[in-house]
Amino acid sequence: MPVTAKYEWKKNDKALYLPKEEPAIIEVPVFRYFRISGEGNPNYEQFREAVGVLYSLAYAIKMMPKKGEAPEGYYEYTIFPLEGVWDLAVEARGLEVLDKDKLLYTIMIRQPDFVTEPLAMDVLKTVKAKKPHVLLDKVMFGEQEEGLCLQMMHHGSYDDEPQSFAKMERYCDEHGLKRISKVHKEIYISDPRKTQADKLRTVLRFRVEKNE
Repeated sequence: MPVTAKYEWKKNDKALYLPKEEPAIIEVPVFRYFRISGEGNPNYEQFREAVGVLYSLAYAIKMMPKKGEAPEGYYEYTIFPLEGVWDLAVEARGLEVLDKDKLLYTIMIRQPDFVTEPLAMDVLKTVKAKKPHVLLDKVMFGEQEEGLCLQMMHHGSYDDEPQSFAKMERYCDEHGLKRISKVHKEIYISDPRKTQADKLRTVLRFRVEKNE
C-alpha cells in the first residue's frame, strides 16, 4: 500500500468489524497481533492495565514516522480496536451464574501487515525502557488464524451478550453449522469509558464448521 493512502479499518475491513445485528458467516484471514493473556474479572485494575500496555505498543508503532523511524512498508492507518478471546476455567464451566473471577482471556490489538516480528520485538524493547511495566513481560506477538466463523454485532451491555449468543446458536442449528468450542472472541467497537452500557457495540464471534 502506498504511503499516501490511509488504511481505515472501518472502511477497508467493514465486514470484519461492522457486521449487522444478525448472525452471518465470515472467513477471517490470518492477522498479526500484540497480545496478553490473563485471568480474572475484566472490571479489575489488572485488566485495565493490560489494555493500557497493549495500546502503548500500538501507538509506539503508529508514531514511529514522527520520530524519523518509519519502518519499511509503513503506511498511514487507524489503530485497530481492542479484541478479546474469552474462556472459563474448568471448575467454573456449567455453572448457572457466570463467575467473572474465573474468566480466562487473551486480549489483543491487530497490527498492520508491515509489522514484522523483529520490528515488534524492537518496539517492545523500546517501550520497556521508556515506560517500564511488569505486564510488558507477558506481551506476545504473532499471527492468529480464525478461519470460518459466525459473527454478529451486539448492541448493549456486555451482561446481555447471552441473548445474542443464543441467536447465533439458533443460526447454527438452522444452517447446518457446528460451533467448535465455547471459546469466543469479542471486538470492542465502543469505548466503555465514554459510552453508556445500552449504547455499546461489540462484535461477537466464534469458530464454526459445517456439519457433515
